[in-house]
Amino acid sequence: MKKYARIRPRVAAAQTLAGAPSYVRQGSLEVRLARSFKEIKWAQKLRYKIFYEEMQAKPDWRMRMTKRDIDPYDAVCDHLLVIDHDRKKGKRVVGTYRLLRQEIADAHNGFYSASEFDLTPMNSPAFRKQMGEGRQLLELGRSCVHKDYRATSTINMLWKGIAEYLKEHNIAYMFGCASFEGTDPEDFKEAFAYLYHNHLVADDFHVKALDGQFVNMNTMPADEIDVKRARRALPPLIKGYLRIGCFIGDGAVVDKQFGTTDVFILLPVERIASRYSKHYDMGAEANDTADAQAAAL
Repeated sequence: MKKYARIRPRVAAAQTLAGAPSYVRQGSLEVRLARSFKEIKWAQKLRYKIFYEEMQAKPDWRMRMTKRDIDPYDAVCDHLLVIDHDRKKGKRVVGTYRLLRQEIADAHNGFYSASEFDLTPMNSPAFRKQMGEGRQLLELGRSCVHKDYRATSTINMLWKGIAEYLKEHNIAYMFGCASFEGTDPEDFKEAFAYLYHNHLVADDFHVKALDGQFVNMNTMPADEIDVKRARRALPPLIKGYLRIGCFIGDGAVVDKQFGTTDVFILLPVERIASRYSKHYDMGAEANDTADAQAAAL
């Protein structure tokens, strides 16, 4: 607990917590940014329950003791929450997404995804020009929803909150890692090939997995892919991103801590502007956990 307290002054760099806006309210459920360090801890506890207890992630000693999913990025990220005000304190956060804006990443330690993928192409003059003056990137991560709230309506609320956040901060592109559950890339061979041949990032912003971690996704010729079978093998979160026009980075990365194999997602905001705001509908796909997604479909 003391270690967490030492990072408190840095958290305010992401958002003035006490003044964080409320984006959506429906009955007892509210979607807004965390307004206190206590609420961030509640989000970390929810992440721990889902990633480390429901799934196969491996906690370090501090996580195991505190029952919280913690990493250094929590100190500088905004934490979007779904809060059920009818629940007891400490258990009110029932959904969360971690948001890292470019201006905050540049002022601190960069983006989380840079530990797995080479993000250099997104810093090129050509890409910046395409983004537009004054616009920035947003990294999405650590999404999860409590098992009792994995209904489309709750998850839609979460994404409506993201939509409002994008407008508030003039975001041009969202990006992040999306995961296949498991660490044997051979299990995802056909799905990888489908993504590679149909949704690969363009040459002028060719984000790819880092050398030494790169897992080839070009595993078979395009004409040998059973498209229906390949799409069925995709995690629901990735299916959802594909429906709204995302691109996939070149190469996957095995994440042994979380027990997953990750792919890079890049999503131009203008592709989904017409589906956004108060009626933006991501459906049940807005989860990082395969089991959670299946339960919500």
